[in-house]
Amino acid sequence: MVTHRPRPAMSGSPAVSDSELADVVLERLVRTYREGADSAQAERMAAYMKGIAPFLGIASPERKALSKSVLEGLARPDERDCAAIALRAWQLPEREYHYFAVDYLRRYVKCCSSGFLPVARHLITTVPWWDTVDALASHVVGGLVAADPALKKTMDDWIEDDDLWVARTALLHQLRYKDATDTGRLFAYCLRQSGHPDFFIRKAIGWCLREYAKTDARAVRDFVAAHERRLAPLSVREALKNTGVE
Repeated sequence: MVTHRPRPAMSGSPAVSDSELADVVLERLVRTYREGADSAQAERMAAYMKGIAPFLGIASPERKALSKSVLEGLARPDERDCAAIALRAWQLPEREYHYFAVDYLRRYVKCCSSGFLPVARHLITTVPWWDTVDALASHVVGGLVAADPALKKTMDDWIEDDDLWVARTALLHQLRYKDATDTGRLFAYCLRQSGHPDFFIRKAIGWCLREYAKTDARAVRDFVAAHERRLAPLSVREALKNTGVE
């Protein structure tokens, strides 16, 4: 069996621990994904994603089927395994390997403690784009914070971060919380970044409000009415989509 050993961690990035499970997963993953590669489709996918990363050219349904075969018969990971698999997949250039890591963490986030958050942040800020950041925000970071409310204080730091993808993660981490949403933080975070010039922050403000409106439309309507002058028009349009207000 070919073993894909971890490359040395970049300065400031989490160390990649040894993991026998990661050895097996990465060997299977690289072999299986390469067999499914399509160079013509890879060019189209890379163009669609604005050249953020090269692609192998594996469409989502096929990729998920290949991933299932990669993981067939393997044990449930612990946190060390999750970190090693995700970090080592992220070291590979093609974007499908990053998608695999995100899907793996979504599946096994309950195996991870609050100590996993620095790994999540590294993934969010390395080759960042909405396609990986949003799933990491709502499924991985959101899951970690839900399991350990002490991490809310870290989200308070993240919403202030100069890295827009970290701030976007803070905005979106409660996306799946529904009735458990900390509305004080939700609304405060939206106001904190309401003047941000970037599309991805303005869109995230509208998105997290729109999603919460499925739980409490009146609260979102009232918030937007009170602060419409501070919110970007894009944020307002997105926020009101589930409130009955056009």
